[in-house]
Amino acid sequence: QVQLVESGGGLVQAGDSLRLSCAASRSIFSINVMGWYRQPPGKQRELVAAINRDRSSYYTDSVKGRFTISRDNAKNTMYLQMNNLKPEDTAVYYCNANWGSENYWGQGTQVTVSS
Repeated sequence: QVQLVESGGGLVQAGDSLRLSCAASRSIFSINVMGWYRQPPGKQRELVAAINRDRSSYYTDSVKGRFTISRDNAKNTMYLQMNNLKPEDTAVYYCNANWGSENYWGQGTQVTVSS
């Protein structure tokens, strides 16, 4: 059984920054892709950013240039650096990854951005 634990969320003002962390209870060294999703209130969950084993990355258009995804395999941790936050970024952010055929989600961390 794998556990993913997100942390780093909080209440910030527009233009501020946060760094989210996702700590895994198992090695992430062999995971080809893992990512961050978010779910704003009243909306469906969406993929925000993903990162491959070779460190190549994907970002949804709304966060390009502001967010940076990274992973530290030695620490079994994935990060999402969020800069220049906007009220539209307000959501619960979730970590997601697959070990073999099993898909895992973290419990989520709340990010709230005030105007």
